[in-house]
Amino acid sequence: MKLAAFSVLVPDYDPAIAFFCGGLGFTLTEDIPQGAKRWVTVAPPGENIRLVLARADGPVQRAALASPAGGRVWLFLQTSDFARDSARITEAGGIFEEAPRQESYGTVAVWRDPFGNRWDLIQPAG
Repeated sequence: MKLAAFSVLVPDYDPAIAFFCGGLGFTLTEDIPQGAKRWVTVAPPGENIRLVLARADGPVQRAALASPAGGRVWLFLQTSDFARDSARITEAGGIFEEAPRQESYGTVAVWRDPFGNRWDLIQPAG
């Protein structure tokens, strides 16, 4: 077995595609109409894992947009160039919640995407 995909809750498909693909440079791997919904997946450059962009449907899911994962960081984006990619995230509409800090494992900072998901951007040490 391998982890192939996971879903990220978003308010609507097209703004999420614009952020991840137009802003961060991910690839749109699927956009399949399914009646009222769409099956939309994106992938980071050169990676096999996909994010399923799941449109919030109904009041419970829409309420979850305010605090995905209970407000915790739950997504981790690794980079080889922290300065370049933090600038790209900011230009695309991501918001850094802190200045970069040095940890034993590398340079890291918490940021939020436009949909409320909290991420770590990490450049590994060494």
